[in-house]
Amino acid sequence: MRLQPLALAFSLALPVDAAAAWIEPSHRDHQAGRLQHSNGYPILRWLRDTAVEAFFGKQLRDDDLDTYEINPAVATRHEGGIVVRFNATTLEQKRLLTDITRTLQAFDIWSISHDYVDARIYNAKIYLKKIVDQLPDSMKKPEIMIYDLPAAIWATYPKKTTGGFSSSSLDVLTSREGMGNLFFKDYQRLSVVTSWMRLLEAMFPSLTEMTSIGKSFEGRDIHALRVGARSEEEEEGGTRKTILVTGGLHGREWISTSTVTYLMWSMVTAYDKDPMVTKLLGKFDIIFIPILNPDGYEYTWQEDRLWRKSRQDTGTSFCFGMDLDHAFGYEWATNNKAGPCSENYGGDSPFHAVEASELANWAKNQTAQHGVKFVGFLDMHSYSQQILFPYSYTCAAQPPNLENLMELGVGLAKAIRLSSGEAYTVTSACESATAYRGKDDTRVEGGGGSAIDWFYHEIGAKYSYQIKLRDTGSYGFLLPADHIVPTGEEVLNALKYFGDFLLGNNGIEKGEFEGSEHVQNPPADQWSDLKRRR
Repeated sequence: MRLQPLALAFSLALPVDAAAAWIEPSHRDHQAGRLQHSNGYPILRWLRDTAVEAFFGKQLRDDDLDTYEINPAVATRHEGGIVVRFNATTLEQKRLLTDITRTLQAFDIWSISHDYVDARIYNAKIYLKKIVDQLPDSMKKPEIMIYDLPAAIWATYPKKTTGGFSSSSLDVLTSREGMGNLFFKDYQRLSVVTSWMRLLEAMFPSLTEMTSIGKSFEGRDIHALRVGARSEEEEEGGTRKTILVTGGLHGREWISTSTVTYLMWSMVTAYDKDPMVTKLLGKFDIIFIPILNPDGYEYTWQEDRLWRKSRQDTGTSFCFGMDLDHAFGYEWATNNKAGPCSENYGGDSPFHAVEASELANWAKNQTAQHGVKFVGFLDMHSYSQQILFPYSYTCAAQPPNLENLMELGVGLAKAIRLSSGEAYTVTSACESATAYRGKDDTRVEGGGGSAIDWFYHEIGAKYSYQIKLRDTGSYGFLLPADHIVPTGEEVLNALKYFGDFLLGNNGIEKGEFEGSEHVQNPPADQWSDLKRRR
C-alpha cells in the first residue's frame, strides 16, 4: 500500500475536474458520440481506485467542496409573486386563462389538469385583481398554493455554512454510503453533478463510462453516463439493447435532474447485491443524461430559479430560449405555433433548438454506427405525478403497441404506489392534455415535437414514457430538497419494474412488434381488433 498516499496526494492536490481527468483518459468522442470502453493501464487504474476510495472514506470537511455564492436575483426578481390554482374544468375556461396571459402578460401557467390551472402571478398586488376581473364568477376565488414565492425559491437552494454549501453536519463513514448521503442532501449545481459523475466512473470503472453526447448552445457539454455489465464478447462489438433516461430538459425542474442522478447511483451500487438490478445490467445498458439543458439549468442557479427554456438566441429581443420538449422533429408543426416569448416556443423549425438536435444526432449515430438498440426511453419532468406515453402531438393516431404501453405504465404507477403510497396517473401524453383539448383535437398549447414521440416513432424505442414527478401542486417546481430521496426511491422501484417487464414475456424479449424496424400504425382492421380486446 505504499502507493496509496501518493495517489491520494495527487487526487487531493488537483481540482476535482482535473483529478478526474488525470485518473482516467476521457471517454468523450464528440464527432462519433461513441460510448467506448478503455481498460487503461492497470497501475494507473489501481492508483485511481485507491485514491477515490481513500478520499471518500474519510470525513469530508466543508472546504472539500466548492463554495458558491447565490445571486440574490434568483429570488428577489420574484418579489410579490404568488402561485394560485384556478378552478377551471372546461376548455373555454382554460383558453380564457391562456388568452389573458398573452394580452396581460402578468402570469405564467405552471400546470393544466382536468379540474384546475396552476399559475404564477408575477406581482399579486398589481395583477391578481386585473386577472380575476376578467374571469367568470366560478373562477373568481383562486386558491393560493404558494404565498411567498421568493421564500419558496430560497428554500430550494442548499443551505450555506461558514465554509460553503454542505456537509460538516454529515458523518461520511464509507465511500459509497457517504457519497450518496452527501450528494442527495441538497439539489446540486451543474459543476457538482459533472464532477460527481466523473467520480462515479472512477469508483466503478467496470460498470460505467462517461461521455458527452454534444454541446449546448452556450458550449457546455451535455454529459451522459452509461451503466452496464458487458461480457468480453460484447465489449468487442454487437448489438446492445439500451434504455435511455433523461432529465433536466426544463431548467427549473430540479427534481428531474436529482431523480436521474439518484437512479444512476442506485443502479451502480445495487449491482451484485440486488438480483433484479444485476440481471438487468447484464442484459441492458442504461444511459443516464441528468441535464439535457445545461444552459437553462445553470441559469436557474445564477439568475432566475424559475427559468424553463434553453438559453438560445431566438432573434427576438428579450425573448431567449426554446422549449426542448417541443423541438424534436416528429410532427413538429402540429399545434406548435407559440412565439419566441412563449414558454412553449419550440423554435422556427424542427431541431432548431441546439440541445434537441445534439441528442437526436447522437441517438441516430449510436444506432447506426455503434450497435445500440434503444428499447426504452424515460424522460423525467415535473410536476403533477403522471406517467405519459405516446402520442403527444395528437389523439387521432394510436401507437400500435398501445396495450403494452398501458400495461407497463399501470405497472410503473403501481410500483411507485407500493413503494411510497404516492399516486401517479397513467394516460397518453395527448389524453393528459384533454384538459385543454377540444373535439377537433385543438389545444390551448401545442403537443408537437415532443421527445417521447420522436424516440418512439423515429428511433423505435417502443416503451417511451414521460414521467412527471412530485408533487401535485403544493410546491410545484419548488419541491423542497427533502423530497429528493423519497422521489428517487419511488422512481427507482418503477425503473426496476420497467426492467423486469422488458426481461419478461410481455416485454421486448418476446414482443409481437420486435421485428419491425420503425413503429408503424397498424391497418384499420388490426386496430379495431386491438380496441375490441381492450
